[in-house]
Amino acid sequence: MNAAQLQTLKELIDLLKQSEIGEFSLEQQDLKVQLKFAGQQSAASAGTLDMAQLARLLSAAPSASASTHATHAATHGVTAATSAAEIAGATAPADAGLHTVKSPMVGTFYEAPSPGTPPFVKQGDVVEAGQVLCIVEAMKLMNEIEADASGEIVQRLVTSGQPIEYGQPLFLIRPR
Repeated sequence: MNAAQLQTLKELIDLLKQSEIGEFSLEQQDLKVQLKFAGQQSAASAGTLDMAQLARLLSAAPSASASTHATHAATHGVTAATSAAEIAGATAPADAGLHTVKSPMVGTFYEAPSPGTPPFVKQGDVVEAGQVLCIVEAMKLMNEIEADASGEIVQRLVTSGQPIEYGQPLFLIRPR
C-alpha cells in the first residue's frame, strides 16, 4: 500500500472509531478489509456514521491494480485490523479532550426547528451550556436537546432525519 492508501485507511478507521462502530468489513474487487475494535459492541449502530464522509473515503480506497499488498494479505487470511490499529495508534487521537453530547432518548434527530430553516448550530459555532443544539422527535413529541457543556461545535455526528438510539453521540464540543 502506498502512503495515500494508508492515509485513506487511517481516515476510515478514525471515522469508524468516532462513530463507535465495533466491527466493519469492506470488500472491493480484490481488496478485503475487516476491522474489529476492542471494547466496542459489534452490534453498535451504523447510524452514527457520516455517510458522505464514508462514501468519499471508500471512493478513494485502493483500486485493484494498486493493491497488490492488500490482495496478498487478503488471500492469505490476514486482515487489516492489526496493521490498521497500529496505524491509528501511531498518532495521538485528534478528538482528545472533546466533550460528547449524547442523545437522552431514542427518536429521530433534526438539526433545525422546521424544514427550510437554518440549523440550531453548525460546525465552528460557540455554544453555552443550556443552548438548544437540535431536536429529537420521540412519539410525535419534539424534544429540544441542550448543550451540557460550553464550547465550540467541532462536529455533528448524525444527519437530520436520522433515527438515533439512547446514548448515541450527537455532537463533539471543544470545551472552553
